[in-house]
Amino acid sequence: MFLELITQAPIMALAWLAVILISITVHEFAHAWAGDRLGDHTAEQMGRLTLNPLAHIDPIGVIPLLLLGFGWAKPVPFNPYNLQDPKWDSVKIALAGPASNLIVATLAAIVLRGLSTAGVIGDLNLLSFFLILLVIINLFLLFFNIIPIHPLDGSKLLDALLVKPEHQKIRNAIATYGPRALMFLILISIFTSISVFSFISTPAYMTCDALVGESCTAVLMQVF
Repeated sequence: MFLELITQAPIMALAWLAVILISITVHEFAHAWAGDRLGDHTAEQMGRLTLNPLAHIDPIGVIPLLLLGFGWAKPVPFNPYNLQDPKWDSVKIALAGPASNLIVATLAAIVLRGLSTAGVIGDLNLLSFFLILLVIINLFLLFFNIIPIHPLDGSKLLDALLVKPEHQKIRNAIATYGPRALMFLILISIFTSISVFSFISTPAYMTCDALVGESCTAVLMQVF
């Protein structure tokens, strides 16, 4: 998508880049903020408790994110031994990232609806494209990151739930084979026409439609 926009609509390509930077930055900042609030100041000490994108962007990870739709940022470090409740506070820190994406998506949708109702924006333009992209990208980040596979945020919740000794084999299997399976699915999604992540895209677009009040797919198809 990004490559298409660079050649066909450079200004909208900049909007796409801005959305990616904002979404990733807010997501990682939320992890750092949650950890700091829960008593662990590791992220702050390492300069991650900031909304400066440069503190969170992984140069290697952001390139495939822009070009292929999948990538990563620098993981926010935290020390569970600094937390009062290491198990569940770790879950809170992990889920703070996806929660922040839901907040950003909701706020962007409210602004978009407000401007549309006021007649400030009508047909698809740069501002409406930026806002609707901010909604859908953050929803994709939300649903993708809650997948309970390491190293995604949802894995922390799974770890907290699978605490009994008889769950050890399950935890080991997920930790060992989960990342490989995830990478395999990502490669299939990138290099084939198989929609292996429809379980993410479907709820993401349905939520986007509900928040925005119109078909997000139809709006984006005007550009792509």
